[in-house]
Amino acid sequence: MKMIGKIGLGILIIAASALSIHAVQDAPTDENFEKKLVNDYNVYALPLPEKMDFAGEPVPLHNPDIRERMDRELLVNTYWQSNGLLLFKRANKYFPQIEPLLKKYGLPDDFKYLAVAESGLEYQSSPAGASGIWHFMKGTGLEYGLEINDYVDERYNLEKATMVAAEYLKSAKNKFGSWTMAAAAYNAGVGGMNKQINRQKETSYYDLLLNDETSRYVFRILALKEIMTHPKQYGFNFREKDLYTNIPTYKVKVDTPVEDWAEWVKPYGINYKILKLHNPWLRDTYLKNSSGKEYFIEIPEKGYYQ
Repeated sequence: MKMIGKIGLGILIIAASALSIHAVQDAPTDENFEKKLVNDYNVYALPLPEKMDFAGEPVPLHNPDIRERMDRELLVNTYWQSNGLLLFKRANKYFPQIEPLLKKYGLPDDFKYLAVAESGLEYQSSPAGASGIWHFMKGTGLEYGLEINDYVDERYNLEKATMVAAEYLKSAKNKFGSWTMAAAAYNAGVGGMNKQINRQKETSYYDLLLNDETSRYVFRILALKEIMTHPKQYGFNFREKDLYTNIPTYKVKVDTPVEDWAEWVKPYGINYKILKLHNPWLRDTYLKNSSGKEYFIEIPEKGYYQ
């Protein structure tokens, strides 16, 4: 009987705890809505860092206009939590590929955050037609020597697109004198920035009055750099196993036409979908290649796709 009594008491305690938890988690009523809103949900203003820089170039945070613009982008990108977590996950996959390419082609490491701002590290196309992780327009890609047609679009080839981005940005830096202005020109175009410099008689990004998109552009890059460098400080919590990882691959040379990629890839133990995931620059199910041009196809190592 004593044992039964203890069991009964335990059940009562558990039931009472469950009711207590339910009461805490219960939807607010008209009577307790304001109290629950204050106690259960909080949004905080964010203190600005004392110093910030882009590619070693200081941000003039002493300027009240600059502080407000920086504050806006920190708030927007901190409190868009779902998107922020996805960026951390993708960065773990793509930064190890992008960082050595930036070094190889002579760009400061901070430009990886420009790629984040452009595409969210997705092989996507914008409504205006800018494509790939670096978001090139077709005309710009062709101007810089990328192959873009119905079968191949090298804007989606990470190494070749990074090389072109580096050429564009280094040229803009030589023209305007700073990496910050080069980043702004990536958004507004060299011609667009040059026009505003001539109209306003100013040469610093931070002193120019620009359209809304370009005036926010560098600040968004700076905010992404700050948040992604200090995730816990901005409330982002994740484990290593939560992040996406890069699948190791090897390259196979192709210098002939391919009638059907789905058939071509079968001996490598993968399907067409996996081929496209690792070679998003292949734009159709076949390749004409009448010129015998050499292409290098990324094939994932065995064992990663079951």
